[in-house]
Parts: sequence; C-alpha cells; structure tokens
Amino acid sequence: MANPTIQRRRLGIALKHAREQAGKTQEEAAERIDAAASKVSRLELGQSGIKLTDLTLLLDFYGVPSEQAESMRELARTGRQRGRWSGYRNVVPDWFRQYVDLEADATEIRWYQPEVVPGILQIEPYARTMITSSPPSSAVEEVDRHVRVRLERQAILERSDAPELGFILSESALRRHIGGPATMRDQLTHLAEISERPHIGLQVLPFDAQTYETASFGFITLRFGHDTTSDVIYLEDYTDAVYLDRPDAVRAYTRLWSRLQAAALGPVESRHLILRVAEEIERHET
Repeated sequence: MANPTIQRRRLGIALKHAREQAGKTQEEAAERIDAAASKVSRLELGQSGIKLTDLTLLLDFYGVPSEQAESMRELARTGRQRGRWSGYRNVVPDWFRQYVDLEADATEIRWYQPEVVPGILQIEPYARTMITSSPPSSAVEEVDRHVRVRLERQAILERSDAPELGFILSESALRRHIGGPATMRDQLTHLAEISERPHIGLQVLPFDAQTYETASFGFITLRFGHDTTSDVIYLEDYTDAVYLDRPDAVRAYTRLWSRLQAAALGPVESRHLILRVAEEIERHET
C-alpha cells in the first residue's frame, strides 16, 4: 500500500515544478484557489492534502498538459504517479523513480553505504561496470540509459541550492575493486576531491573501527527543510525499496547514523585514507 505521507510529498514536488515552469509565484497560486500563500507552501512541502477541485484549478493555472495533469490527479486520489523520470520508465522501476524525485528535492541527505560507492558519487566507468554486471542490464542501449540516469542524478551536487550531503562509507567500498585498477583509482581520487566541497561531508568507517550488527546494510535519510517530522528513511533491496517515515523509525535510524559517525574517521582522516588506497592501487599497477 502506498504511504500517504510519501505520496503527498511527491504530489507537492510535482506541483512545485509545474508552478515554477509556469513562472507563477506561490501568492498567485494561492489567489487562484482562494487560499493563503502558506497553504500553497504546505502543499508543495507535502505537509497537507489537496481537494481535487483545487488541484484542477492549479493544473489549469499552470498549463499542465492533460496527460500529466491526469497523472497528478491520480496521485492525489490513489498515490500513483509517474513523476519527472517517466521518460526512463523502462529502465527505472516505480519504486526507484519515487526515490529520485525525493532525492532531488531534499535539503539534506545522509547516506550510509557499506559495500560500494554511492550512486551519486560514482564516475561513469565505475557506474557502467556496476550496471553492466547487474542483470537484466545486458543490451548496450539499456546500459547507456541506466548510466545516463545515474549521472543525471548527480546534478544535485552542482546546484546553487545543493542539499547538505553526508556520506559514511565502509572501508570495503574503497577496497572492493569495481572495474580495472585505473577505474578504481580514478573513482577514489574523485571521492577525495568531492569531499572537499563545503556542503559535502564524507567519512570512512575503517576496518578496525567498532562496528554494529545493524550497520551491515545501507540506508539513506532524506530531510526536507527544517521540519524533521517529514524525514524519510530509504531502504533498498534487490527488487524493491521501503520508505519509512514513522517517528520511531526515523529516531532509530538517526541514532544509528550518530553512532556510525562517531565510529568513523573524521573528514580529513577519511580523505587521507581514500588517497592512500588510491596510491596503493597505483603502485600495484607499476
């Protein structure tokens, strides 16, 4: 069953994009539905639902094409909507399109990854190796589309309003060779360089750190503004994903993140370890 909180947020994201594409302000949208601007803000943040009559007024006001408008009405009614990544629907499953919509609108992302480099930090050769080795991505064109999606997601790193990004990687992610030595060396160099950006914090959990049984899997926390009640925990498995927004679940993962941060190396020490592993790879090549 679709999570109502997540679906409201997805609809809010779509409404915000439609309004911005139409060049309208929140005040103008509010006047259209005879409401306060704060209501439009709450709608776009996914903090409240919307009547279908108001939704229709806004869709007409924004000039949303009929097919997209019907998809948004369907989302309001049943929680089903294709989202902005519908052009990739043959390669990006519904459960993941939902994630990338949320990822693009998050103001803060916390990402723990125990085995491989997170997707939005992967260089193209690394991403291509990962995707090629994961069925059913066998056709070249299909692999190209998967790679394109992964690289397009990385646009959030370059935005002027980029989210605050925190990453904790296990040392395994640094030492597990994906692609040839050159690919892995370049990937690690990229990690070291990107970790110097002011809005990105990257820490490594070394092999000799204190570890926790519950940290054997990856998870992502998505935050939207200062309202922590809208936090979402994203958990992914081989064929599906789970979105958790219950306060008790969010608190549990927030505590786990804090423990992992405390056990991990600091940002500077982490960067030194990443570069040291890259140097080891280069020495073995020569």
